Amino acid sequence: MKLGVVIEETWDFFNELYADFNTRYETRLFARRKLRSGPFHTRINNALLRSDMQSFLGSNDVVFFEWASELLVQASHLRKRCPIITRLHRYELYQWADRINWDAVDRIILVSEAKRREFLTRFPEQAQKLSVIPVGVDLQKFQYVERSFDAGAGGNVGILCHLAPRKRVYELILAFSELAAVHPLLHLHIAGAASAAFRDYEEALYYLVEQLRLQERVTFYGNVKETWNWYPKIDVFVSNSFSEGLQVAPMEAMAMGCCVLSHRWHGADELVPPENLYLADSELVAKLATYLHLPAAEKQAVALRMRQHASDLFDVYDKIPRIHEVIGDALAQWPSAGAVTGASKKTTA
Repeated sequence: MKLGVVIEETWDFFNELYADFNTRYETRLFARRKLRSGPFHTRINNALLRSDMQSFLGSNDVVFFEWASELLVQASHLRKRCPIITRLHRYELYQWADRINWDAVDRIILVSEAKRREFLTRFPEQAQKLSVIPVGVDLQKFQYVERSFDAGAGGNVGILCHLAPRKRVYELILAFSELAAVHPLLHLHIAGAASAAFRDYEEALYYLVEQLRLQERVTFYGNVKETWNWYPKIDVFVSNSFSEGLQVAPMEAMAMGCCVLSHRWHGADELVPPENLYLADSELVAKLATYLHLPAAEKQAVALRMRQHASDLFDVYDKIPRIHEVIGDALAQWPSAGAVTGASKKTTA
């Protein structure tokens, strides 16, 4: 079977799935042609995109859009050539969803029940096409790391994310400052950097730390590529966002034995156990204080429970077969499904 794949945003949630696609299907990546400059280059680029997308749709048995964004907008308004499947994560719902012709999309994968409910309030007629399949993490890459929890250790709180207002890192620093006043060895670790659009936010974070005189208590790491080497620095990972799809970084942190606390953004109850949720910053401070006072043995038990939670719910290799089921179902419902035979699948010697 020929599977076309369309992706122009981050591959952070897609690497394991794409690798699996390559073992099962004759997989092709979409690449659009672009003129960088010249007269009428925008108009020409739009024409090239329509032409290239139409050809791509016609040369594959199924096309999978990893993001329900700009390229799906284009494809959904072209002549129907094959089944189209998309995975909608989060931001697409607010920037692109109203421009997509959903009638041309055969299957829609949402990453959480919360996003499914939100999608249905706007597009109820698409209900039969929806599947909820959470993203996941590679549990072999993010293995459990045992921590010593020495009596003299002060505790390490961390967050890993893009430095953007939605992630509420500013508010986390303020909450941390309350605890830092009574826990002199407590440290905050901030991994991630801002895009060009949010450089002012990043600068505001640095300035806030200076104003609070916490330069020795807060460490900024910038972008961290080998995140599995960073999580062992952390005892407690905090997801402080006001909006997420189903955030992957806390899954990785749990898999490696971090206690994960999460602000009660819509869908966070699908990420962590209910006792690990908070709403007000005062609740976060209280939960962190409670954790810090736990005996070492109880902290160890928390770490093991977090690993088990990640193993039970967020093993990426448990999710992949469900995505193949969606692909198979979409293909089976396609009028020309009989023309696609096992002979077109990849075979191994």
